[in-house]
Amino acid sequence: MPHFASLYNFACWLTQDRVAAEDLVQETFVKALKGFSSFRQGTNFRAWIYRILRNTFLTSRAGLKAAGAISLDSEDESLAPELGQTLETPESLLLARVERETIQRALEELPVHFRELILLCDLEEMSYQEISVALDIPVGTVMSRLWRARRALRAQLADNPKASPDGGTGRAVR
Repeated sequence: MPHFASLYNFACWLTQDRVAAEDLVQETFVKALKGFSSFRQGTNFRAWIYRILRNTFLTSRAGLKAAGAISLDSEDESLAPELGQTLETPESLLLARVERETIQRALEELPVHFRELILLCDLEEMSYQEISVALDIPVGTVMSRLWRARRALRAQLADNPKASPDGGTGRAVR
C-alpha cells in the first residue's frame, strides 16, 4: 500500500491517538479505492491521498473539534535559543531527548491547521505545491501559514523553560 507509513504518521499527529489514526488511514484507503476514478493520471497521487486523509479527518467529530477557529493574530517574535553542538555524552543524550520531547509537546499543542503544515513540509518533505494540492489551498497561503506556524512553534518553545538546555535560567549549562 503506497504511502501507508507516512499517512499513518500524519494521522497520528492529527488525531493524537494511535487507534483513531489506524481507523482514519483505513477509511482514507477505502475512500481512495471508491473514488479512484476521480484521480487524474499524471497528477500527484501522494497529494491526492493526503487530501483524502485530511478531509476525512476534518469531517470526523475529532477533526471538527480540533480544527476550531483560525486565529490570525500575531504572536511574539522571540526565538528559541540556538543550541550548540555537543559530543555524545550521557548528559548531551539526555538533553537531546528532553529537547525532542519538548518540541513534540509544543507541536502537539499547535492548532491542527498549523500542525499539519509543519508535518507535511518538514517531516513528510512535501513541496509547497504538493501541500497546496493536499490541503486545497493556494501556494501563497501555504507559505504564509507555514511561516505563522513556525513562528507559533518558536514562541511556544521560547515560553517553555524546559525547552532550553539551561532550564530557563539564562546561565550556561556545565
